[in-house]
Amino acid sequence: MADRSGSRPIGALLKEHSAAGRYLLIGGLTTLVNFALYFPLSRCLHYLAANVLAWVGAVAFAYLTNRAYVFRDHRRGAKHLLRQGGLFAAGRLFSLGAEEGLLLLFIEGLGAGEGLTKLLAAGVVTVLNYRFSKYWVFRKAE
Repeated sequence: MADRSGSRPIGALLKEHSAAGRYLLIGGLTTLVNFALYFPLSRCLHYLAANVLAWVGAVAFAYLTNRAYVFRDHRRGAKHLLRQGGLFAAGRLFSLGAEEGLLLLFIEGLGAGEGLTKLLAAGVVTVLNYRFSKYWVFRKAE
C-alpha cells in the first residue's frame, strides 16, 4: 500500500521479498545502527574500541530483526532461543574479527581513510553474516 508520496512502508517491502532481499533491507538498517553508534564513539574512543561497542548494538538489533523479518523464525522456548542466539553471536564474532582485521590492516598498515575502510569492511561483513545466518543459524526456519 503506497502512501501519498508514492513510497511503500518497509513492512510491505519485507513481506514481498525473498530472504536475501529482506536481508539486504534489514542489513542496511543494521549498518545504519552500526554507523550511528560507531562514528560518535570513534570521536572519544580508539576506532577499534568504538567498532566493538557499535558491533554490540548492531548485533542485538540484527538478531531481533533477522529472526522476525528476514528468516521468519517464530519458534519459541528458552533452550531454542539461547542456542540460536549463541550461534548468531558466534557467527557475528567471527565477522567482527574479520572486520577488526580489515580495519587494522587498511588503516594502520596501508594508511587508508577510516570512513572508506569502514564502509568497505561493512560490505565484506554483510556477505559473511548472511551466509552464517542462512546456512547455520536460521537454516530450519525458512
